[in-house]
Amino acid sequence: MRGPAARHSHGGHAVPSINLAIVGVGKIVRDQHLPAVAANADYRLVAAASRNGRVDGIANFGSIEEMLAAVPEIDAVSLCMPPQYRYAAAVKALEAGKHVFLEKPPGATLSEVEDLAAQARAKGVTLFASWHSRHAPAVEAARAFLAGTTVRSMRVTWKEDVRHWHPGQAWIWEAGGLGVFDPGINALSIVTRILPRPVFATEATLEFPQNRAAPIAASIRFSDTQGLDLRAEFDWRQTGPQSWDIEAETGAGTMLLSHGGARLAVNGQVVHAEPEQEYPELYRHFARLVRAGESDVDLAPLRHVADAFMLGRRVVVEPFHD
Repeated sequence: MRGPAARHSHGGHAVPSINLAIVGVGKIVRDQHLPAVAANADYRLVAAASRNGRVDGIANFGSIEEMLAAVPEIDAVSLCMPPQYRYAAAVKALEAGKHVFLEKPPGATLSEVEDLAAQARAKGVTLFASWHSRHAPAVEAARAFLAGTTVRSMRVTWKEDVRHWHPGQAWIWEAGGLGVFDPGINALSIVTRILPRPVFATEATLEFPQNRAAPIAASIRFSDTQGLDLRAEFDWRQTGPQSWDIEAETGAGTMLLSHGGARLAVNGQVVHAEPEQEYPELYRHFARLVRAGESDVDLAPLRHVADAFMLGRRVVVEPFHD
């Protein structure tokens, strides 16, 4: 895999592929990143680094340091390890002059990601803080609908079963792992994209299991400069069908963005629904950023999580066991 860089046609011109490496080979990489990269001619996957996982057919290493030293032709790195370890790895990649793709959430704290953005600017490389749910197929249609009417209220219901989505994953319950905000931040990434004005948290309640350092549920109220009534409910204890819904009462009727942003209905009629293409679009956007020499680091979703922790009334609930 280390021969001359592959080339593909781009606007009628031959363009070298981006030599990509992936760090942190877990479930999300196998389910989403690898298929998206394999289907995109902009990329040539040349290496991976992970403590436990491996990717067949390319060079594999136990650490990002080993990988960067052994494969200097890497152009860009996708960092897919837990957020608590992402900053240190990103610093290594940026110091080596590599473009960096950050899985969501982009870091354990706002300060970390802000510093990475400054380092990327200083190095003249791309930093992409990715929010995959923003690329759900009906999100832009919802944004366009809300831009043409008055938003009176909004209800966000994001409830799922942590045992199904994160079985045995201890890091999500540790400081910096975000707990229920790991999925909840997906909803916030959509809300901050589709609303015509910025919102801010006004109150929050966070439920912490007795044996965990991160919340299992959260209830947050938001408003904006026009007094919008926005309420979000996040819960990791839902069994059966999962709930990923954003409902808004507007001057043009009721809007329901459901299935995590895949389907849009207005007044009960489905007006937009397409197959999910979140990760393929993330990688298309990352390639555009790299080619243009630009970065995309929107911290609004993470900032709302930080505000919820600052404002939140902490409630201790029964222990959680996998």
